[in-house]
Amino acid sequence: MTKSTPILQISGESGGGQLLRSSLSMSLVTGLPFRMTNIRGKRLKPGLMRQHLTCVKAAAEVCDASIDGAELGSVELVFHPGKVVGGDYSFAIGSGGSTTLVLQTLLPALLHAEASSTLRIEGGTHNPMAPPFEFIEQCYLPVIQSMGVKATATLERHGFMQAGGGVITAEINPIKKWKKLKLIERGDALETFGRVIHAHLHRDIAEREITTASHLLEWPSGQIELRYANDSTGPGNAILLGARFANVCEITSGIAQQGKSSEAVATGAAKSLRSYLASSAPVGAHLADQLLLPMALAGSGVFHTLAISDHTQTNMALIEQFLPVKFTVEELVPGVKQIRCG
Repeated sequence: MTKSTPILQISGESGGGQLLRSSLSMSLVTGLPFRMTNIRGKRLKPGLMRQHLTCVKAAAEVCDASIDGAELGSVELVFHPGKVVGGDYSFAIGSGGSTTLVLQTLLPALLHAEASSTLRIEGGTHNPMAPPFEFIEQCYLPVIQSMGVKATATLERHGFMQAGGGVITAEINPIKKWKKLKLIERGDALETFGRVIHAHLHRDIAEREITTASHLLEWPSGQIELRYANDSTGPGNAILLGARFANVCEITSGIAQQGKSSEAVATGAAKSLRSYLASSAPVGAHLADQLLLPMALAGSGVFHTLAISDHTQTNMALIEQFLPVKFTVEELVPGVKQIRCG
């Protein structure tokens, strides 16, 4: 694409960092430049924060992009992508910002490079408002691997807010051809599981989470394991609750934060998993958002999910700006929606 290519105009007012990350991914894959105005306009602190800036600079590095507005607090960004080049890349967020969100921003583009890539991303691995590493590894990657993707991710070191210091690595091979997604059934139930990841905090915090979640899910004592993450630079805690089926895995999570009780952290995660298990839809709300772009890149596909979030609606509209696809949503039965792309 040349500088004379028409620039897509995107308002960032109604979306958060996800809208920016999706725009970067789409721009890298399609070669289309974009201008985003009013970035995170409705947030308490609008504009680019450190983790968003890392995504922008990382996206620019893998394709030698031309960018304007890549500064902390910037509310406008112009991004002209170049050709995506595979290689060995290393990015440090410089805070506890999410490593998994940076990975998800770059992955679609590096799949379309001509050579294989390795990524090393340093920051937070278990954050509020972001998928924990285990979600990427066990829920997201297996689905896109079934679509022809050859990519793996490894957790090298845990990292929590605020200290960061966690590390994830990924190996990404160019995709030959996308296979269409069809995920409308969970398949046979295989297992339910739970884990509390605990670093440099009193053991009582983890034990209260385990007791609360086990009670709400009616799980036997001992089904939720306690794993210490003493490799973490700073203190932190996360509860991960999952259900694995033949065709899909769902993990809900709660991240300990200042001023939030152990019981509240565990209750949120347990209720989310309980809602998922009460439905027949295979794709949880967070995974639904993440499968839109792979499905669009394949040209078509269909999956069933529980609910359509605002994030998902915004993401569908954005993808339609970059790619010649159309999403349709249909409610099949109460609590089960079908998202189709074609």
